[in-house]
Amino acid sequence: MNTARQSAARLIDESLGFLFPAALRAAAAVRVADHMADDDESVERLAEATGTDARNLGRVLRLLATRGVVEETGAGRFRLTTTGQALRSDAPHSARAAILMLTDATMWRPAGEMHRCLTDGDSAFTGIFGTTFFDYFARDAETAAVFHVGMAAMSDHENEPIAEAYDFPPTGTVVDVGGGHGGLLHEVLRQQPGLHGVLYDQAHVLADHRLGDHDDIVGRWTTVEGDFFSSVPSGDIYLIKRILHDWDDEQSATILRNCRQAVAPGGRILVIDAVVPPGDLAHQSKTLDLMMMCSLVGRERTEEDFVQLFKEAGLRLRRIVPTPTVLSVVEAVSAD
Repeated sequence: MNTARQSAARLIDESLGFLFPAALRAAAAVRVADHMADDDESVERLAEATGTDARNLGRVLRLLATRGVVEETGAGRFRLTTTGQALRSDAPHSARAAILMLTDATMWRPAGEMHRCLTDGDSAFTGIFGTTFFDYFARDAETAAVFHVGMAAMSDHENEPIAEAYDFPPTGTVVDVGGGHGGLLHEVLRQQPGLHGVLYDQAHVLADHRLGDHDDIVGRWTTVEGDFFSSVPSGDIYLIKRILHDWDDEQSATILRNCRQAVAPGGRILVIDAVVPPGDLAHQSKTLDLMMMCSLVGRERTEEDFVQLFKEAGLRLRRIVPTPTVLSVVEAVSAD
């Protein structure tokens, strides 16, 4: 096959790639992994357990087998791989809720109309759903729950290595801004017994926080309801994990200014986000950046982007601390 034909064949194959996350979502939605024990199982038994059509379930599993989620052990028989174990809802670090969030219609449909972002220079979300991303969630509690539970699941496996990667001070107050269900704050407090924590978010998010589930941090945390665009509680260290990438530069600078105004002298503001690497290097940030472009108004940022953003907020970049995850700890301090 000549080069031109090879190029065409490759691009056509790449254009079919969207069907893998669709199959992954389908498997997560019917909880098929929950019915797959350590041994292999027949498609017929799995279909009976999940209330699905056996032939079509087998077709989904066959595609997932090509990417190492399951293994086809014989005609019509499959077993979960080590990777596939994370599809189980009872796995220690289950990815199921995160998969359902990332492939939800609020993400999927705008991505399918990405051309709107190129022609209109704006998010595709509003044109499809008639309102902005977070306003849509405010009026649709079911979708909002999918998002918040999914974000918690997406973060759970990251929190411990992130907390370990940064040299937190032995004492002080840590404020987790937009901290969701409190997974990261719990890890920081667990590893640093001299710290106290504040979980800061909106009331409907805090209603499902999980800090009270952990005996190892009893008496060292509190929750505060509020809007980070208006103000934040006082503290020594601020955690802002996977928040700024949701918002444009002006909105992000507002959040950072509020932190700068509230932080104690000598305090630190830790933006925990992906830092987009230069060049052609593959990195999850470059994929997530397009999700931000299509569904929200934010973006993933380069080191220089953070320098400029911090400058707008009266801060300066002190250092970037890599972690074993795709995220880095971008440390900012007052520019004064």
